Amino acid sequence: MFTIWNSKLVVTFVRSTKPTVVANSAATSNVRRTIATNLRQQRSMSQSGSHEYDYDLIVIGGGSGGLACAKEAVANGAKVACLDFVKPTPLGTKWGIGGTCVNVGCIPKKLMHQASLLGESVHEAAAYGWEIPNKEAIKPDWEKLVQSVQNHIKSVNWVTRVDLRDKKVEYINGLGFFKDPHTVVAKLKNNTERTITASKIVIAVGGRPRYPDIPGALEYGITSDDLFSLDRAPGKTLVVGAGYIGLECAGFLKGLGYESTVMVRSIVLRGFDQQMANIVADSMVERGIPFLHKTIPKSVEKTEDGRLLVKYVNTETQEEGSDVYDTVLWAIGRKGLVDDLNLDAAGIQVKADKIAVNEAEQTNVPHIYAIGDIIHGRPELTPVAIHAGRLLARRLFGGSKQIMDYTDVATTVFSPLEYACVGMAEEDAIKKYGEDNIEVFHGFYKPTEFFIPQKSVRYCYVKAVAERSGDQKVLGLHYVGPVAGEVIQGFAAAVKSGLTMKILLNTVGIHPTTAEEFTRLSITKRSGMDPTPASCCS
Repeated sequence: MFTIWNSKLVVTFVRSTKPTVVANSAATSNVRRTIATNLRQQRSMSQSGSHEYDYDLIVIGGGSGGLACAKEAVANGAKVACLDFVKPTPLGTKWGIGGTCVNVGCIPKKLMHQASLLGESVHEAAAYGWEIPNKEAIKPDWEKLVQSVQNHIKSVNWVTRVDLRDKKVEYINGLGFFKDPHTVVAKLKNNTERTITASKIVIAVGGRPRYPDIPGALEYGITSDDLFSLDRAPGKTLVVGAGYIGLECAGFLKGLGYESTVMVRSIVLRGFDQQMANIVADSMVERGIPFLHKTIPKSVEKTEDGRLLVKYVNTETQEEGSDVYDTVLWAIGRKGLVDDLNLDAAGIQVKADKIAVNEAEQTNVPHIYAIGDIIHGRPELTPVAIHAGRLLARRLFGGSKQIMDYTDVATTVFSPLEYACVGMAEEDAIKKYGEDNIEVFHGFYKPTEFFIPQKSVRYCYVKAVAERSGDQKVLGLHYVGPVAGEVIQGFAAAVKSGLTMKILLNTVGIHPTTAEEFTRLSITKRSGMDPTPASCCS
């Protein structure tokens, strides 16, 4: 049987019978639903013998990747349920559907980063001739900022729920865990349980911030899960951790007028190009954000006046110290949410708090998949999870063969002076290809908009890591400066398309922009020449 639709009628052909014409009315919708149901049943039975399940697909996790996968699966004819549940933080913070990015990650982070930049812009505007009375008295209203951010997040939560309803994804607000390889139990808010089955299951539960195992950590510390809805101004803040979350939070807090300090256990921005990471850290120090290097916290205690006494130790000198803060923010990494899934019941293998998958996001159990931050050894980035989820759904239900390409994924650290990159770090390229086979082009530059307010250009820097031979294929691009994410996004497509230094240096830049600095990279580290420009226009 097959069906042809047009605006006037529906013609359904059944083998060995005459065509049946159905008027374009409610009957049309009924025919479509019947056909979709038959297709689902046929697919389910063909993939799983004679067993019929409640759903073609269950997605455990309602974050960016899980939602993208669920909606794409429905678009390809599948019957889908999506489970999502947020356990409150030790402080009691919880949120709606949408996962980390929407609620306690990328979106509120970018909004608060923007608020910080706007504070800088107000003071810069005076240098450009804007009359700003008593600009020294300008300060943010933390409660109003939080309310504005939370209002936006709640609007996204609502739109997400409506979108799932419109796209026919069944949303179940319950904590999902495995009963057996095809059965998932959802523990609902009222502590009742609902058991459902599916032919295929996708795990997309992501992760949550870690807490250190020291006295007072849970009682008195917060994480990024709490910061964006904090009901009081953070005041003087200690940020423990120097990954991108730690640097971003410390950066926008300082920009909003709150004293912040970064405590670094080992290195800054682990996993990133270390020259660029140190440039970012140095630029933050220049802005008045101190770093406590090679230091770990020992305890957090509440003082009589309600503040927090943090005791710490330098891991190299063993010298102990302490200071008092209003807020202690843990940014020491994230843990995959595997503990609540009862993975043993499904026979799924776990590796270092994450789920092991193959190149097609398939676990060791053939009909169970995992995407996003929960999988081991892949970039923990929202757009990565979204793209992987959509491609997976198309392979499972749309006949596609395309798998996710995890190479050359661009990313940005929204530090006060932003850092964006795509491709390999310099040290990784040297390790893979050998120092003699790598050429590094680099240069400092002066953003035009920095001149009049006399902002520091000391750390505005670009670097291209390339092969030394031939047309010099570009292996990595790195940029520290304003609007870094906007700058690097286009170059990311070029790098994935095989960009060479020959092509890059034959590209005419848009003047005066900071992005054009990549097209002016004529000085190599090997040459020993000064990478500081003498003029912006020659």
